[in-house]
Amino acid sequence: MLSVEENALLTQVGPGTPGGDLFRRYWHPIAAVLEMDEEPTKEIRLLGEDLVLYKNRSGGYGLIERLCAHRRVNLAYGIPEENGLRCMYHGWMYDETGQCIEQPFEETVRPESRFKDKIKLNGYPVQPYGGILWAYLGPAPAPMIPHWEPFEWPNAFRDVGFAKLDCNWLQCQENSLDPVHLEWLHGYWGEYQQKIRAESQGIDKVLVNTNPLNHQKIGFDIFDYGVVKRRVVEGNDETHGDWTLGHPALFPNILFVGDIIKCSMQYRVPIDDENTMHVTLFVYKAAEGHEIPDQDRIPYFEVPLHYEDGKVIADLVNHQDFVAWVTQGPIVDRTLERLGESDRGIILWRKLIKEQIAIVQDGGDPMCVFRDAEKNKSVELPLERWPGMGKNERYSGGYVPAQAGEEQSDIDRIMETLATWAGATPSG
Repeated sequence: MLSVEENALLTQVGPGTPGGDLFRRYWHPIAAVLEMDEEPTKEIRLLGEDLVLYKNRSGGYGLIERLCAHRRVNLAYGIPEENGLRCMYHGWMYDETGQCIEQPFEETVRPESRFKDKIKLNGYPVQPYGGILWAYLGPAPAPMIPHWEPFEWPNAFRDVGFAKLDCNWLQCQENSLDPVHLEWLHGYWGEYQQKIRAESQGIDKVLVNTNPLNHQKIGFDIFDYGVVKRRVVEGNDETHGDWTLGHPALFPNILFVGDIIKCSMQYRVPIDDENTMHVTLFVYKAAEGHEIPDQDRIPYFEVPLHYEDGKVIADLVNHQDFVAWVTQGPIVDRTLERLGESDRGIILWRKLIKEQIAIVQDGGDPMCVFRDAEKNKSVELPLERWPGMGKNERYSGGYVPAQAGEEQSDIDRIMETLATWAGATPSG
């Protein structure tokens, strides 16, 4: 168990907190590029700060304090201009740094006034990458956005989902250091939920076979970008890829899951201490010799948490995680928990957070901060060479969604991409 003070250290992300200072050393995904093409302003709450994201008429992006310095009007209702965002109330305009650059009436009655030069809101850098807009709330100079390998895959279809969860980021991330939950949450309970849903819909089959995997051994290793978790389940041994390769959790708040055909990167973005935006990039690569159409824009979708009948979605893998995280409460009271052998990865991750906070407090860069362009070229990660870690079977090209909300047209594109692998084998 942790003390109250230790729990606060690990979970708080607001300005001036040790955890907040740590998270402000990283770029965070906040919206899809396509989203801002459709609607040029959006309210953003990130690391406890209320902001507005906007796209100006020149195509540039800004992320500034949400309320106008004049009379505290919400700038999300403002007007994007060529070089800034104009408040709809009295026309004050701000550039991407938050600097006030126009005050129409003030300048009319006092042309010599430099009042606007004294007015500045907080403003933060925004960069597009991989179809996503990224924000950096930390000190200059900003590091590079990590170019993880899946973002760089050629000839691949991508989409990105956004799910708002009413819980702290850490209970989401700790799930990724817990191999044994796969056996019970996704196996035993997942199959139970799929059967319930199938019966309610009057169908005879579930989405996917989720027979529980009986864990025999788990292990964890720190590597350059976080922690690799390993498992041995009944019927396998330490020669299996689940142990030799493992699955990486990337510091501070990312889970990477996948193989050479399809993968996902899950970002647990802290909105504030009690809310998280769960951003998942899905990537589906076409088989060699098959070309798929280029994507002009990466499609995005909002992830619903309930079906139309009001029931919680719990028959899809990611949603099973969501239920577990949110039902722990806004912030887990870790003074009451009782950890066991299955929690060794969680204990290691908490230790890693404390170590990286100390590095920041000493003026250093924490883990996964990139400043060297050469080292940031398609950063390789432990990657399964084949679905199922090398099972000697042909790939069917099938698709089972991990979470709800994708448009049918995008699902069709995914299935077309995966179908290019149909009949392939690990060596084929």
